[in-house]
This record gives sequence, C-alpha cells and structure tokens, in this order.
Amino acid sequence: MKRLLVTVAATTALLGAAATAAVADPRPEAAVLQRDANALLDQGAPGVIAEVVTPHGSTTVRAGVGNTTTGEPIPWRAKFRIGSFTKTFVAATMLQLVGEGELSLEDPVDRWLPGLVTGNGNDGRRITVRQLLQQTSGLPEYMRLLPYLRSEQEFLANRTKTLQPEELIALALQQQPMFAPGTRWAYSSTNYILAGMIIRRVTGHSWQSEVTRRIIRPLRLTDTSVPRTALDVPEPHAIGYERFPRPDGTFGDPIDVTRINPTWADAGGSIISTTADGNRFLQALLGGRVLRPAQLAAMTTTVPAPSFSNSWPKPRYGLGLLWSSTPCGGMWSHPGDFLGYGFRNGVDRNGTRSVAVAMNTHSLVRKPGVPAPTFDPALDLIQHALCGTR
Repeated sequence: MKRLLVTVAATTALLGAAATAAVADPRPEAAVLQRDANALLDQGAPGVIAEVVTPHGSTTVRAGVGNTTTGEPIPWRAKFRIGSFTKTFVAATMLQLVGEGELSLEDPVDRWLPGLVTGNGNDGRRITVRQLLQQTSGLPEYMRLLPYLRSEQEFLANRTKTLQPEELIALALQQQPMFAPGTRWAYSSTNYILAGMIIRRVTGHSWQSEVTRRIIRPLRLTDTSVPRTALDVPEPHAIGYERFPRPDGTFGDPIDVTRINPTWADAGGSIISTTADGNRFLQALLGGRVLRPAQLAAMTTTVPAPSFSNSWPKPRYGLGLLWSSTPCGGMWSHPGDFLGYGFRNGVDRNGTRSVAVAMNTHSLVRKPGVPAPTFDPALDLIQHALCGTR
C-alpha cells in the first residue's frame, strides 16, 4: 500500500476550514489534512499526528512537537494512551462472548456480579449487560470522586497508586443513580468497569487477557497493549502534557504526566495504541471481521446521546460506538481522553475509509484570539479525511 508522510513547522497559522465534498475523493489532499492538524496547535495541542487510510493508500501528517523541551516532533509510530476508545475494544470482546452463547445482552448485572451493585438506589438486578455497553444504566460516574484527575497536587501524590475495579465501583456507589435503568442516556465509565469485571467472571480471565487474545493478536495490532499497572508508555511515544485547573477557573502550566498508573481507568480507558492500529481495528470491526453479523448489528443499533451534541453532530450511541453525522453520510467512532493524551477517530459505514488523530494533551487551552470550535476541535480534520476535500 502506497504511503505518504507529510510534516510542516508547528508555527503555521490557523486557516479556515475547507469545503467538504459529498463524495469522498480517492485520496484526501495532504495539504488540507496538514492545515487541519496545524489548526489543532492553535487550539492548544503541543503536537498532533493524524493518519487516513483509504482503499487507495494512506496519508499521515503531523504538526507541533512531542517534547516541548527538546522540540522533537511526535514520532511517526508514536504510541498514545487512547482513553475511552478502550471501550470499543471491551464492547467488541463482550459481543464476541454473546455470539458464542456465553452470556446474553439481557442478563442482569447481578447474574454475573451478585450483590456488587447495590446501595443509594443503585441495583444490579435491574441493569442489563446491554445497558452497560449502551450507557443507559443510569449508574453514576466514579471519576467524579477521584480528585487527582483534576488537581496537580493530588496527581503528583497519587500518580503511581494502584486501584482495583472493586474500589472504583465502590466510589460510584457512594452516589445516587442518574436515572432509572433504560429510561435515558448518560455517559459513565462505571459501566465499562463492570463490563471488564463481567468478562473476568464469564471467561475466568481478565478483560486485558481476553482483549489481547480476541482482538489485538488476531488483528496484528502490534503496537497496541494493555498496560495493567505499568507506569510508562512504550517507546516511541510523545510526552503527555496536562494543564490542571486552578481555583480561579484558569489552567496551570502544562506538566509531564506521561508516567502514571492507569488502573484508575481500567476497562474504561487504559489501552495504549497508535493511529495505524486504531485505523486497522475500526476498519476490521465495521468491515465485519471482528463480530458475527448479529452482534455487529447489535453494536450499531443506537440511541440518542444528547450530552455529546456539543462535540459531535447529531450523536447517537450504540454498544461502545458513537454515530454522528458527516457531509458524506455519517461515521462511527469513539473519542478517547486520558491525562496527557487525546485520541479521536472515525470510520465509514463499511469500514473502507478511516482516520485516527492523536494529540499529546487532553486539556486543550486555545491560544489568545483563536475562536472556539463549534464541535470537537478535531472534527474538521476527521470530516475532511472521510468525506474528501476540494
């Protein structure tokens, strides 16, 4: 497959968004993708790398730096913490088990984790596996009670701490449910911590082992890993930078947060991967090479996801997949954020054209005078990659 690599200086000015074509060009224009990557620098990313894969070849562009001290660019095959894109891997693993008859999407959580989800109105007898994967369980977000995700001082004191899934669920259950199961939609990583625990109960193996055995190895995602308690991102990688909020509502200076124990994210967000592997996985998934037809149909059956409407046009959520509209018919994706890293992606309906975008921060602070984007800052790049440019 022919491959095109492009890079320009990080100081390129922000330009206006290009018009999108109704039908995707055979190959997106590298200059437009480069411009869109440069625009993310003005939105606050230290560095960006983006890769588009089409039936006609792939194009990779990068901008900015992977190390603000040395000025080195992001390595072409840089590994990133992909955050909540992990959920798509976990959902696909669960759906493989459903296809094998090992469990049902209608099983109550309490069947596999008896007595675990209880207290303050939370009840695992009333929540199904489908509702976990679909984000319609109503379970509260455990991350709200993890102060070191929002405090530089707390982060520095707790960055090597190991947290067990049971501890994360206990934090969630200190809160009341957001709504009765199945009545609304709201994003909560608590759902996927429970999904990871159910995978262990069903298979006798950790979710990390099952994702590796069922998805990472068969698809030859050689730069993808599940770190468990390991603190470091494997080489090559960009340094991850985080700006923590101050009491006055401003943000502090960016600090290096690359080394961290990822157990706080567990099955909701701890996988490490690359733009190339992210594209390979999405194309295989939507191309029908990961799930049986019935399970892929279940994964792509969606409900409205209104709280994502500030970031993605007309969003709907399936089982570990987000659907949103594009000028050329819509895309499947799952955004991911982790301390120090942001990962965005998109793939067309049939898995033939995809894009992955990685940044070495998740706390974007725009440069002075730069207007706020209408949606997610990476949306222009993603739409141009999937819909073509002219």
